[in-house]
Amino acid sequence: SSWMMKGLLDHLTGQSPDAKMLRELFVFKVIPMLNPDGVIAGNYRCSLAGRDLNRNYRSKLKSAYPSIWHTKAMVKRLAEEREILLYCDLHGHSKKQNIFIYGC
Repeated sequence: SSWMMKGLLDHLTGQSPDAKMLRELFVFKVIPMLNPDGVIAGNYRCSLAGRDLNRNYRSKLKSAYPSIWHTKAMVKRLAEEREILLYCDLHGHSKKQNIFIYGC
């Protein structure tokens, strides 16, 4: 998924007519990684504290899941300012081969 994120960022920041049009029409909020502390320790789902971030999006515990809490707060603030057209989660999966995209 890191390569997909790199490709997405390279495209969005590039000079192609499509990239320029996208930047003119939309605001992109990109969080390259919700789990940098866990990834640096070799985890792919869990934070450095051993908490599974993929299963706790409904948690309201800021201290236990700070990256989830701050992401949700940013999305809520953004929704008050403008319409959100897409939320896309790019990540690897423990049972699926390679990568997949989930968007809503």
